[in-house]
Amino acid sequence: MVQVYYAASSFGSQNSAIFLAASTTGAVGSWSNYGLVTSSSTSNNYNAIDPNLIIDGSNWYLAFGSWWTGIKRIPISSSTGKPSSSTVTAIAQRTAASGAIEAPAMYKYGSYWYLFTSWDVCCQGTSSTYNIRVGRSSSVTGSFVDKSGVALTAGGGTLVLSTHDAIYGPGGQDVYDDGDGPILVYHYYTSSGSWLGINRLDFSSGWPVVA
Repeated sequence: MVQVYYAASSFGSQNSAIFLAASTTGAVGSWSNYGLVTSSSTSNNYNAIDPNLIIDGSNWYLAFGSWWTGIKRIPISSSTGKPSSSTVTAIAQRTAASGAIEAPAMYKYGSYWYLFTSWDVCCQGTSSTYNIRVGRSSSVTGSFVDKSGVALTAGGGTLVLSTHDAIYGPGGQDVYDDGDGPILVYHYYTSSGSWLGINRLDFSSGWPVVA
């Protein structure tokens, strides 16, 4: 079964929701909508977009979040793909820059779970200040700290990739395994438009470094 968690919102709004679709093949026309997973409104202190499913053995979790009070985690039933409880746990937050953190992506390498996030401002062309940060934990449930030992819930985050040369605002990242090893994918801008970035990651130091 192929499962996709997707979000709907209006830009900069907390009126957001995450939904689930599934297919046995992934082919066009084979998808079924399984409806609402979680949502947010102005009555919440978080924003329910940018879903990222994490599977650790028989335990499933969904990380999500954008701005406001940061990145959250909820438990997910492996049989239904929906929340198994109403508990919402904070796993990363910024108080600086108006709380500009979003797009969680979790990845396990060796004995650590790594939580990647995007900081600062996306979607402004070459004025974008997006950058990719990371923390790690020996447990999938945290707590996550950066290379300096600062908790991600206290504004920590080690820089992985930021604006450089003619590349502006890399972010919106994910990490996956390939024949070449761990791969970081993200979007970025140049003076000619928006692009997809693909880089290998080197974890030999215990922390991801763009290769």
